[in-house]
Formats: sequence, structure tokens, C-alpha cells
Amino acid sequence: MKDEGKFMKIFLKTLFWACICLSLSVSCAGAGTINLKDMAGRYVAAPFDPERIVCIGPGALRLIVYLEAESKLAGVEEMEKKHPQGRPYWIAHPELSRLPRCGPGGPVSINRKPDMEALVSLNPQVIFITYMKAGLADQVQKTLGVPVVVLTYGAFATFDVKVYDALRIAGKILNREKRAMAVINYIESLRHDLGRRSSGICETRKPEAYVGGIGYRGAHGIGSSEHNYVPLEWISARNAAGRIPPSAGTHVFLDREMLLRLNPDVIFIDGGGLNLIAEDFRKKPEYYKALKAFSGGRVFTLLPFNWYATNIGTALCDAYAAGKVLYPEGFADIDPGARADEIYTFFVGKPVYDAMKKTYGELVHKPLFIPESGHDD
Repeated sequence: MKDEGKFMKIFLKTLFWACICLSLSVSCAGAGTINLKDMAGRYVAAPFDPERIVCIGPGALRLIVYLEAESKLAGVEEMEKKHPQGRPYWIAHPELSRLPRCGPGGPVSINRKPDMEALVSLNPQVIFITYMKAGLADQVQKTLGVPVVVLTYGAFATFDVKVYDALRIAGKILNREKRAMAVINYIESLRHDLGRRSSGICETRKPEAYVGGIGYRGAHGIGSSEHNYVPLEWISARNAAGRIPPSAGTHVFLDREMLLRLNPDVIFIDGGGLNLIAEDFRKKPEYYKALKAFSGGRVFTLLPFNWYATNIGTALCDAYAAGKVLYPEGFADIDPGARADEIYTFFVGKPVYDAMKKTYGELVHKPLFIPESGHDD
């Protein structure tokens, strides 16, 4: 009987610790998976803090760099590799170019079935993908057996606070929630600062501005603009293109006569279209001299931010630069180049403004193709 009692005590103690271990095991398994609703309205169970991820679609890779999670990337899109210039996140992290290909990428790949073979070869634990509809995302997830999390920036060529949800969702999965909130708070603090610096100025005293050369599925000349140009909106500027109905989405294509009729006080040239405008200027100098901004030397360069969804950091750099031109008193203490490096360092970890200006020209400087006097006689 004594032996039976002893045995029972040992059995009960073993059972107790087995239950404790099982409980801990279930708790750990629960902690290792996160259930959430993605931006296509789908409920997805994804591993928490995965080691291998892939990003597909406009802006997906950029968000991961903003979240300081680029070390988790297992591959990058071919388009990112082929066009390395002009993207701060890529300039700051050249090691990304050494990662294997995860698919073609580019606008033609939006909401299309990705390169399944390439994805299988990379063995990702989570796939982040932008601008994909729920049905296709479900299909891809079922075929690959890998969680697919849909994100979005909202409408193209704009700034939409939906991107905050994208940061929060990716941040939760990647164990970067604090960083996601830091990015959101930083953007909001700069937007508030821009608004403060440009407030209190009477509408009649505000010069009218126009931004030409903005990219839209490729590079374009002086007549390519945006109805709602984000940097000008952030400083409450008068945008001449806002007087013209958009041609496609928020984009505006003006003919030469229309731009002459608008005849804005200040013209900014998007660095992506700078070379095309320089070439056109040399062919038709008389046209440009008829615009008061050109004849008066009020033409300045900005950096292109509309590339594979909105480059938020660059848009903020442009807003400070445009504010420096349009409201010199409110932005008197701002050095556009120094502010750009501060912004880039926060978003991508390095001050990459020098590399950007080598490709697209210096912020708010007069383009080199325009003679010093504003005309060539």
C-alpha cells in the first residue's frame, strides 16, 4: 500500500508538471501566431516576428524599410533591381540588390497573380502585397500555403492616412509596433510643423505655384502636373493645376496654351521630368520666356516622390523646399538640403540627399539649363 501511495504521488506530480508544460506550449504557440484583418478585409493568421518575408507591389518594400525590418527580406522585385536610382530606401540599403528575385514587379503586376515559382523558391513565412483584391489574395495564399497580407497606401500619387493602417498591420506582424507608431507620429509632427509655418498668410498674398514634369507611367514634360499635389497641399499653397479638371485620377495634362493662360507666379520642376523640359526649353525658348515664372527667374527644382506609390519622405522634403520659396518668412530657418537629410535619416536610416540631388538636381535651385538672367539675350 505504501508503494502504491508513493507511486500515486509521483504520478500526480508528473501529471501536474505535464499539464504546466502543455499549458506553456499552448501559450507559446498562441504567442507565435497573430490573427488580424488586412486591408482587403480578409482575416489572416500570420507568424509573429517572422524571419523570412517577401514584399510585392507598389510601396510594399518601402514600408518594410520604414519599419526597420529590411533584414527579414528573402527577395525583392526585379523592377526594384533594374531601376535603383531615385529611391531613398534603395540608396540607403544597397545590400537589397543582392537579394534574389521574387517576381517582376511594376505597374503591370498590380492585382495580378505573382510569380509563384519564384515565391516557392524563397520559402517566405509571410508575403506582404499591396493593391491586391481579396479573392486573388485568398487564391495565392491557398496555393502557396503561406499567409498573404494585403496592404495599401490609398489612392496613387497622393498621401492618404490609410498608409498608417498599413504600417500598423505590418508592424504588429514584424514585432515593430513601436517603430510603426514612431513613423506615424513623425509624419504627423512634420505635417503639423508645415501647417504652422504656412498659416496666417492671406490668400491674396500667396503666390500661385505650378509643378510640371511630374511622372505618370513614365516621364513627361512641363504640361504634366497634379491636381492635388501633396507637398503644396501640406503648406496650403495655391496650386494652379487645381483650376484644371484632372485628366486621369488626380493627374493633369496641360497643353501649352493652357499653361500660358494659367501663367503661374512660380514654377517647380519635378526632377523626374527635368531632362525632358531642358531639351524642350532648348527647342522652344520663346515659349518658356512667355511664362512669367521663367522670365522672372522663379523656376525651381523639386525631387520626384511619385515612384511606385508615394515616397512619403521625399514628399515631406519637397514640402519644406516649396515652403522655403513660397513663404520665405515662415521657413527662414530651414535649409532644404539639411532638412532632407534629417527626414531621410529617420525614414531609411541614412542621409541620402546628396545621392538624390546628383540624379534630380538640388532642391529649390534654378535648373542649370535656364540662363542666369532668365532669358538668353
